[in-house]
Amino acid sequence: MFPHPLHSNDYSKLVSLLRAVRKEAGLTQVELATRLGVEQSLISKIERRERRLDVAELRTYCAAMGIGLNEFVLRFETALTGHEQEALDDD
Repeated sequence: MFPHPLHSNDYSKLVSLLRAVRKEAGLTQVELATRLGVEQSLISKIERRERRLDVAELRTYCAAMGIGLNEFVLRFETALTGHEQEALDDD
């Protein structure tokens, strides 16, 4: 049986990467929320793994941070193999 998706190690890495990319873009949660037209609390829930993103939302989320979905997915795959782990652990 699969672990609950919000609590899987892979999803944890995805959220860590989302947070890292947001910070690299120089955006606060409030600024990202404004770009997306949502409340800051939604960004907080996503970053605390209380709310999942579907792929369409992820695409919009990435665009608001100035990164293409393809580039984000490549970075995510790299994070899953451990090559980007040091950067994600700095959160």
